[in-house]
Amino acid sequence: MVAPSLTGPVQMPGTAQCTEFLEQHRLSAHYLDEARRWFMPLAQAIWRRRQQQDKPLLVALNGCQGSGKSTLAAWLCSVLQSAGLTTVTVSLDDFYLTHAQRQTLADGIHPLLATRGVPGSHDTSLMETTLRGLLGRGDPQERTVLVPFFDKSRDDRTESEHWHRIGAPVDVVIWEGWCLGASAQSAQALAVPVNDLEAHEDPQGVWRHYVNRALAMDYQPLFKQVDYWAMLSAPGFEAVYRWRLEQEQKLAQQVRGQSAPGLMSAADIQRFIGFYQRLTEVCLDTLPKRVDWCFRLAETRQVQSFSQHTRSPCSGKGSH
Repeated sequence: MVAPSLTGPVQMPGTAQCTEFLEQHRLSAHYLDEARRWFMPLAQAIWRRRQQQDKPLLVALNGCQGSGKSTLAAWLCSVLQSAGLTTVTVSLDDFYLTHAQRQTLADGIHPLLATRGVPGSHDTSLMETTLRGLLGRGDPQERTVLVPFFDKSRDDRTESEHWHRIGAPVDVVIWEGWCLGASAQSAQALAVPVNDLEAHEDPQGVWRHYVNRALAMDYQPLFKQVDYWAMLSAPGFEAVYRWRLEQEQKLAQQVRGQSAPGLMSAADIQRFIGFYQRLTEVCLDTLPKRVDWCFRLAETRQVQSFSQHTRSPCSGKGSH
């Protein structure tokens, strides 16, 4: 399929910047070809959208585990910075509740809530405060925003002295996460387990009803703040296991020689992705026709095609 057209002031970074990006993210030179063909036009569109409004722009990027959304967010941030827009990336993952907080939920509501990932396992109050601060919608006296950092190798949030300090407000915030834009389901849909994890470890549906309620009550108001939506759409949930395994192996290389009790084996990952299956399939089924930009991926994670729309999901307001 023909790639989107590339017109405007946003340009491909120079050789030195590209080389540094590839090394930092452990990528082959092929990524530059894909970025030039598919992702630079998205960067142009974000730049143009920012020029059309007199306030910071919140961009949401949805993609299942291992789809490359964190890498794309970092690429867009680098390119937009070079084009003169102060840009930061924020990951949904960095707002996970602490290990102790999730254990409290597990003890009081359902054991599966000890595992990070699904709606209900994030500190949405902290998330809202952080996003509002970066977008200049918080306390005008607060010119520095602390962005939390979750250490997956320890399965816990780091202490605040290790959080990122960002001067605010910025021009563009790129918020990436696996379930951004997901819609809550009906009781009828929740009644049918989608995998062995739900059937055997949540037979009464307590866990999935809790997750669904959190998604409806705590996450939808955040989604309504988004100005622009993009998605990396996987070919199906079957691809998630292999992609997530590659992701874990990459993390293991980064922490080699260090204590990393949060790292998972192949068997651990097989069970772990079961937590994500229901909402991943909801997103794959509903979001491609609702986001502003959707890139459809092959099993290799290469972009096969793209589509554009003029509406944002969840918010009900026009995108252009």
